Amino acid sequence: MANLPQSLSITASTSSQPRNTVVKDRETVATERIVVQLILELSNPDHRENALHELSKKREVVQDLAPLIWNSFGTIAALLQEITSVYPVISPPTLSPAQSNRVCNALVLLQYVASHRDTRLLFLNAHLHLYLYPFLKTTSKAKPFEYLRLTSLGVIGALVKVEDVEIISFLLSTEIIPLCLHTMEIGTVLSKTVSTFIIQRVLSHHVGKEYVFARPDRFFAIGQVLGKVVAFLVEQPSIRLLKHVIRCYLLLSEHWRGVEALSSCLPEMFRDGTFSNLLREDPDLMRFLQQLLHKVNQVPAPQAGEGYNHMMVP
Repeated sequence: MANLPQSLSITASTSSQPRNTVVKDRETVATERIVVQLILELSNPDHRENALHELSKKREVVQDLAPLIWNSFGTIAALLQEITSVYPVISPPTLSPAQSNRVCNALVLLQYVASHRDTRLLFLNAHLHLYLYPFLKTTSKAKPFEYLRLTSLGVIGALVKVEDVEIISFLLSTEIIPLCLHTMEIGTVLSKTVSTFIIQRVLSHHVGKEYVFARPDRFFAIGQVLGKVVAFLVEQPSIRLLKHVIRCYLLLSEHWRGVEALSSCLPEMFRDGTFSNLLREDPDLMRFLQQLLHKVNQVPAPQAGEGYNHMMVP
């Protein structure tokens, strides 16, 4: 690469800067040159595996790695080639650990792109997240598939962390909620946590609540899976996961149909002290649960056949 991008060009004056600053700048320039070379190597199938591995560790080193990945010739195409290359081995499930690690490294680079302010909407408008959906539909609980689901969820999680209703609306139009609910049912604690976080972020926007309460079956699906996760937490406690679950219930209770249904269908474990040990460890968790219980206890339980409550019964 004859001419480096401006962001990689540093003209430090050794006479006007402290020696340690000059050394640091030299080290930064050297690292950035290595990163540029690694990005170029992504287009070479013979060097791609090592380049993926090394670049997946460089986010904290090079702040603008995402724009470099997006704007460099052929790089996104190379990442998509890596992703689609494992489609044939996810059904039937024959994905190997080595294949999973390699494609997960490619997904990490896409996560950089999805989380960066300058490339986030470009990523979304190119519909690149749709390439991850086949991974989120997998049913195998083997570790290579679990890592694949978890890393894919990390890309979606990077998108929803930003307060942008356009992103939420776009993801809703591509049915992200059923895919997250699927992972909440079959995943490990970690993937359950990330997928529940995504549901929470969706519900925190008015368009998310409108989507859920537009049809009773959508609310039923979320309520049923949240109930299963609560039962799972009895056996495998996790403060983080429980906090996201309670926040989801709390957000559902902000809609009149939701609070009406939850008044009779909220898991009993929230009332009988099952999670008292976890609640003592986290004051915020206790506060969220108290808010939820206060809301649902203020609403008379609807009669059979009214509202959505009759759909919450397993």
